[in-house]
Amino acid sequence: MNNIQRISDKAAISLSLLCTVHCLALPLIAVFLPAIAAMPFADEAFHLWLLVAVVPTSAYALTLGCKKHQRYRVVVTGAVGLLTLIAAAVFGHDLLGETGEKALTVAGTIIIAFGHIWNYRLCQSKENCGCSEPH
Repeated sequence: MNNIQRISDKAAISLSLLCTVHCLALPLIAVFLPAIAAMPFADEAFHLWLLVAVVPTSAYALTLGCKKHQRYRVVVTGAVGLLTLIAAAVFGHDLLGETGEKALTVAGTIIIAFGHIWNYRLCQSKENCGCSEPH
């Protein structure tokens, strides 16, 4: 498995987890530590910066993996997760309210993480592709 591929998948999984933690834990933390509410993590711009990091990282890792193992369902799964995450950031709050936006964001991050875990496992499996062989 290519080292860049491994790092990209792990980074994308970590960024998806960061999105989930941000959406679910930040309000609880802000209740207990009100100073957190004044930090830029509570700002909507933080969501956009996470998207700027998640979208290219995920697209790159999934595309690299797909080129090697030829499982296009992995890319489709990741793309559905990315589109869900983008829809949550762009339309979620206005159309679904805060709770709906959080639910859509968490759903998108779970789908993205699932796609990357699937991609990672396929690339480690020698019978499914040649990407686990050293170059």
